[in-house]
Amino acid sequence: MHPIIVNSFLDSRKLSSFGADLLAQMTLAAVSERGRFSVALSGGGTPMTLYHLLAQTPYRESLPWERMLFFWGDERCVPPEDAESCYHQAYQAWLSQVPVPEKNIYRIKGELGALRAAEDYADQLKLLAEPGLDWPRFDLVLLGLGADGHTASLFPGSVETQGAATVAAEAFYQDRPAERVSLTPEVINSARNIIFLAVGSEKAQAMADTLIGPREPARLPAQRILPVDGKLCWLVDEAAASLLPEPMHGITLQRYA
Repeated sequence: MHPIIVNSFLDSRKLSSFGADLLAQMTLAAVSERGRFSVALSGGGTPMTLYHLLAQTPYRESLPWERMLFFWGDERCVPPEDAESCYHQAYQAWLSQVPVPEKNIYRIKGELGALRAAEDYADQLKLLAEPGLDWPRFDLVLLGLGADGHTASLFPGSVETQGAATVAAEAFYQDRPAERVSLTPEVINSARNIIFLAVGSEKAQAMADTLIGPREPARLPAQRILPVDGKLCWLVDEAAASLLPEPMHGITLQRYA
């Protein structure tokens, strides 16, 4: 496994600018090497600044949109026009603003309900499967981190998965029931690149526990994310990184002004 890199920035704007440049570099390299770039997006508020940047100059004019395939790491079981939909959030902020072909967008159909949506999404992924897998090997998976240590829709106490591409998730989260669909750790860990995004002091403890705490993947699902043959990095602000010591074994912390 490659060393884990933690990139810490003063604020989310600087983090997002770095992330936009990094995604653009990954896109051009993947298209040059393999003819396409595939990315699984994250929902929630943290990546929205990044998505807004990628909808603007210079990225709007310079990225090869017809060679870019868009997926989601998880989805809420709501209609695609719902403001809570991860697809809707990314589409409004980014994908509707750039010339990406609609056929290149592979959304999770949350309106079907968790079980049917998980099956449908697994079928979509299988159509693009690479040798030896039942899913595509993503060039990039973007992930968030919950204050409880969850990532995608892999919540504390969720069952382990073996060989499955998707899972229907039911949990009680932030004082409300959550019915969702998520990629499994197996799919995420097969990616060439995984980037965690974390902003705010409320994420600091979960981040420290995930990276340097005892191995407790049932309590901290983010610890299940360890790429098989890919790179793992974190893009965080100073508040989220505030509990990380220096040095850390196997982890490089890079601070940016």
